[in-house]
Amino acid sequence: MKLTEKQVNYFNTFGYLFIPKMFSTSEIEWITEEFEITIQEFGGGKNHDGTNRTMFGGPIEHRPRLCTLLDDPRIKGLIGGVIGEDFNYAGGDGNYYTGNTGWHPDGNWGRLFSIKVAFYLDPLTRETGCLRIIPGSQNPTHFVRAQQIDPNQSETLFGVPPNDFPTSIALENSPGDVVIFNHDTYHASFGGGTRRRMFTMNCTQHCTLAEDLEVLNQYLSVHSAGGYNIDTGAGMFFPTMVDTADETRLKHLKQCSDIHDVLFPQYARKS
Repeated sequence: MKLTEKQVNYFNTFGYLFIPKMFSTSEIEWITEEFEITIQEFGGGKNHDGTNRTMFGGPIEHRPRLCTLLDDPRIKGLIGGVIGEDFNYAGGDGNYYTGNTGWHPDGNWGRLFSIKVAFYLDPLTRETGCLRIIPGSQNPTHFVRAQQIDPNQSETLFGVPPNDFPTSIALENSPGDVVIFNHDTYHASFGGGTRRRMFTMNCTQHCTLAEDLEVLNQYLSVHSAGGYNIDTGAGMFFPTMVDTADETRLKHLKQCSDIHDVLFPQYARKS
């Protein structure tokens, strides 16, 4: 998959890109099956009772077949098209979602530095918890950021409930659809059931300049296994992701892994 110039322009302007039917029905079946095994065995899914969100790290890193999502030409083309083909893979999270998430960005870098690729494994509408986006809100000049508006307070500020925040859109989805968005983009979900299945891949730009490496160090000091005080037994990533990697995949793992092991030597890969 190679993004068109129009798709790249869309992403840069609005902070997200929605790709319908990236994965076929048969592909999403095995992805969902693998996810269910993973969250049940590694992610606390057996204890999920619907009262709170269940979340775990590295959802594609525990089983060999899910690891191959990082090798998929469509995924690599999607990510590479917006942050460069030499992008860094930086983990992710897997979820059984419960209730609303409220409006929030995942970053405040003030520029395109990191992105999230989101896989939704259940059909979701605006009434049942689909992803909502405030287009353009990744831009520091967007009114939400420039005026320091909290969209979660829109009822108090404007008499409009947060789920109807002006200019926001609902990205209703079917399994197999994929969304990529800038970490600085405001997003939310409202309504829905108590076991909405979703997982993500987080990626950053590959860094060479000193100022960019400083940002990457800041990012990984929080958004990494060590940042969450998790000992994977293999450093930044869970062992299966690294042990099944070829040279091409390792290129997307190396920079974050090396920095992580300096930041958190107590969790460094032993090899």
